[in-house]
Amino acid sequence: MSKRDYYEVLGVEKGADQKEIKKAYRRLAQKFHPDRNPDDETAAEKFRDVSDAYEVLSDEQKRAAYDQFGHAGVDGQGGGGFGGGGAGAGDFSDIFGDVFGDIFGGGGGRRRGPNAPARGSDLRYNLELDLENAVAGTTVDIRVPRHVTCDRCDGDGAEPGTSKDTCPTCQGMGQVRMQQGFFAVQQTCPTCHGTGMQIKVPCHKCNAEGRVRETRTLSVKIPPGVDTGDRIRLNGEGESGVNGGPAGDLYVQVAIKSHPIFQRDGKHLQCDVPINFVDASLGGELEVPTLDGRVKLKIPPETQTGRLFRLRGKGVKPVRGGAPGDLLCKVVIETPVNLNEEQKDLLRQLQKSFDDSNSHSHSPKKTGFFDSVKKFFEEMKP
Repeated sequence: MSKRDYYEVLGVEKGADQKEIKKAYRRLAQKFHPDRNPDDETAAEKFRDVSDAYEVLSDEQKRAAYDQFGHAGVDGQGGGGFGGGGAGAGDFSDIFGDVFGDIFGGGGGRRRGPNAPARGSDLRYNLELDLENAVAGTTVDIRVPRHVTCDRCDGDGAEPGTSKDTCPTCQGMGQVRMQQGFFAVQQTCPTCHGTGMQIKVPCHKCNAEGRVRETRTLSVKIPPGVDTGDRIRLNGEGESGVNGGPAGDLYVQVAIKSHPIFQRDGKHLQCDVPINFVDASLGGELEVPTLDGRVKLKIPPETQTGRLFRLRGKGVKPVRGGAPGDLLCKVVIETPVNLNEEQKDLLRQLQKSFDDSNSHSHSPKKTGFFDSVKKFFEEMKP
């Protein structure tokens, strides 16, 4: 299959300068990056295409060869992940260090040294809340396991009183280069595991890791009105940093438990209110629950099932401000069960009175439905 023109892939003119090429690549790579498009093969393919195009067009020699001979001029030098040897083989990884440094949290435009300070990882804690606590706000204690700096070696990894030496395998670089024919692969140093240093006597507490795992209890203030999907960030409560770097953050992810009475829809609440057919027919007054207590709800005569009654201001006050929502009460007419003979006889008398009156006004929906059914079958006749 023929390859697309690299300038077309990046959406730039053939005479574009390096600044334009880099800007176009940053935009497209950020859009199609696999971390932002999980399980999307189309996005992954486009990401590879723009990466191939940038690898060639960002290199003046490769670009000149491409401009003169097309893809044939750069086959084996780019567009496939590794260069054809020499400096080209290392350029591909430099693309990501340079371009994605400030997009995904890397440092500047160069690869971070093995012993440079690094920020700790962020953590997430899933917190389930009762609806009442989410609406009113509360304070909860959570227990979070995480890595913290070892207090015995202060994160150094070496037993106090001993020292570390430069790794003899990688000469302190943390990585080694493996050359096999035309292919060159850079990988983590197997001796120092990427640290660039050799520890003669590992710390007895952290075993040279510089960090130990502990579980800490934190008190989290939950603001009123939070909903499922909201996140509360606790600065510096994530994993501790490496080599003196800052700690990451802890994100408390909120989820609201199902409630036996209310369903939540943003700032509004909903609930079903069952009533018997006598109250629905003659009208009446009912007590309905709210999160603030009970209130009276007047049911007018001839109320049909499914009718909504709105209690303004009885919903949820949004966490980001604004007027409180409403409580929507939906009437559900309940058919009586476990009737005795006297009650059944009274219902038969009521039904007979409806039939004797020969009027369809008592059940207008029923009458309209069967009239429509009758008309439907009449129109089907040949």
